[in-house]
Amino acid sequence: MELNLKQMVTESRNKNTMNIDLLNTMEMVRVINDEDKKVALAVEKELENIAKAIDKISYAFLNGGRLIYIGAGTSGRLGILDASECPPTFGTPAELVVGLIAGGKNAILRAVENAEDNKELCVDDLKGIGFNSKDILVGIAASGRTPYVMGGIEYAKELGAATVGLSCNPSSILAESVDIPISPVVGGEVVTGSSRLKAGTAQKLVLNMLTTGSMIKIGKVYGNLMVDVEPTNEKLVERQKKIVMEATDCTREEAIYALRDTGGHCKTAILMILGGLEAEEAEMLLSEKKGFIREALKTVKSVLK
Repeated sequence: MELNLKQMVTESRNKNTMNIDLLNTMEMVRVINDEDKKVALAVEKELENIAKAIDKISYAFLNGGRLIYIGAGTSGRLGILDASECPPTFGTPAELVVGLIAGGKNAILRAVENAEDNKELCVDDLKGIGFNSKDILVGIAASGRTPYVMGGIEYAKELGAATVGLSCNPSSILAESVDIPISPVVGGEVVTGSSRLKAGTAQKLVLNMLTTGSMIKIGKVYGNLMVDVEPTNEKLVERQKKIVMEATDCTREEAIYALRDTGGHCKTAILMILGGLEAEEAEMLLSEKKGFIREALKTVKSVLK
């Protein structure tokens, strides 16, 4: 079947940028910025389905499942980016959120010819990480028809796994094939067909919400603080101290001592201070309450009564 690009919104020609090559630099960036302003509004129209996806992802996390992203080109790279930032931000194991890209690791830095056109390639990649029915698969494809992504979605459905499709074309094959379609329609790109622009920005915004929302729902955030942040560099060591101080109103010295006593575990240090507990008591209570600080504090308060 011949691929008809004319039917895709992401391939349409943007009337607002027809003469962008004639503009001076300031006029050019103003036009680009005006187009970018439309992205968040397009994502806003998809919030209901984004929320549904977050509930599915957090359910998977709490029941032994993983979040797997699949995509080609820019879409695949965005999935890998989002997945790679979860361990340092939320203290999750690297295998909890995984990004797969058509063409493998080589495709992260440069295009791998024809990789996105191979359905079976994605099936092989999913089998390679032991994808199963407990996992949730998010297919990312601006066009909504990338064969690599569609192959993965079909395989996931065969296994009975939950599926989400993130595309920027309405009523795409991907949107019609998944349990939860997310389709922010951002319109034609500043440079026709360059979906790394508005479409890529829309995808990044949605992926931010999927992981941040699901991590909040499994107790990785207290207030608006990333209480499971890993102290993997000097900046993050200092951030841990700041988080403990902001969560408990303690002094810097108290934060340092609590983090030392808890082996550099921010969440445990917070519960230790707020609950007036020893490090071992705080650690045990957090484990009992599945890592939710607020639930742990309720237990402390009920005991004190």
